[in-house]
Amino acid sequence: GLTVGLRGRLPRVCLLPAAIFRMRVLSLAQGTRRASLRAQQLRPLSRALSTITGRPKSIDEQALQEQQRLGMNPRPGGLPEWVEMWGVDSFRKTGYVLAGLSAASVPLALGGHIAELLPVLLTGTTAGYWALGLKDIGQKSHTLRRNFPVMIHFRYLLEGIRPEIQQYLIEDEQKMVPYSRAMRNTIYSRAKMKIGADTHALGTRRDVYSPGYEWAGHSMFPEPMCDLDEARVLVGGPACKQPYSAALLNISAMSYGSLSGSAVSALNLGAKKGGFYHNTGEGGISKYHLLGADVVWNVGTGYFACGKNVEPPAFKGQREFDPELFAKNATRPEIKMIEIKLSQGAKPSHGGILPANKITPVIADARGLGPPPWSDCNSPPRHSAFSSPAGLMKFVAQLRELSGGKPIGF
Repeated sequence: GLTVGLRGRLPRVCLLPAAIFRMRVLSLAQGTRRASLRAQQLRPLSRALSTITGRPKSIDEQALQEQQRLGMNPRPGGLPEWVEMWGVDSFRKTGYVLAGLSAASVPLALGGHIAELLPVLLTGTTAGYWALGLKDIGQKSHTLRRNFPVMIHFRYLLEGIRPEIQQYLIEDEQKMVPYSRAMRNTIYSRAKMKIGADTHALGTRRDVYSPGYEWAGHSMFPEPMCDLDEARVLVGGPACKQPYSAALLNISAMSYGSLSGSAVSALNLGAKKGGFYHNTGEGGISKYHLLGADVVWNVGTGYFACGKNVEPPAFKGQREFDPELFAKNATRPEIKMIEIKLSQGAKPSHGGILPANKITPVIADARGLGPPPWSDCNSPPRHSAFSSPAGLMKFVAQLRELSGGKPIGF
């Protein structure tokens, strides 16, 4: 009780004796375990002790931990009290002060005591302050603006420049999300054909002892470099009449429509030049896939370029497998292998829909949708040609036969 009574009434000369008294009270309380002194009651003396002796604020820390446990102050330190206490009343009081300063500056400027421009600046600032604050209070779509008029805009400003602050002041050179700054600089240098960009070393600036660091270990007895024609894998077992020799690195499935015609053309011509295959993706075989590269045809649940619309459909855009159309496209010389896509990878168990208003003549031709008008193009979550593992194996055998013995995978 004596400690609480001294709170806020001690002159500075009494700070040290009071702090010593606090230490003795705490020692007694810890020894008997019967003390009921609260952290908030001892906070002023704890601050005094910290000021004089530099000892840690143990009571403050305990109080802060208790607040964090209860969810009262989830961030260490928190905001200053004047920010948390800001509200409509604080806004009005500050506005009255600004108005008073603006009015008082006019005679001072006329008397030559201050610059003549200062009253104009103060008046403009005051007018803008009141206009913005009253607008925040009057609107009903943002609670924070209504409760923290004017002040909330400083938060919006900091949130707006947060990415730049993170990138320019905080981000580490080697932080890779998705590329490190050092790697981005190298990419920019190579794109601009700067001298030495291809030989710019990155490894020496990385922490090679950090957890998760990855590297390629050297072999004591490395194999000689083989010819690129030898670095291939033969795909297709005894049942395949047309096995395919595939490169180790190829272009994975990306449909025309998700990529532009120029992008698909560039990928296909690059695959032709490099001697590796180009996967069509689920969206069928477009004219941009047939520029000379080896092609892997991706057959999905919509059976694009190998299916037809069901009449009448059980659901909008329903399609079924068409053996004749499949054989026509699968026997093209550019098609080297066929890949069965079991489900929509980006939307598992849901499938996808291409709205009718996004279908163009080139997309319709690639997917085998027939003449216009087109309806929504549906990719169901599962195949309709089979419904079991055994059915899948029979479907694989059917496609191999219709394609003339080309490799079929899933």
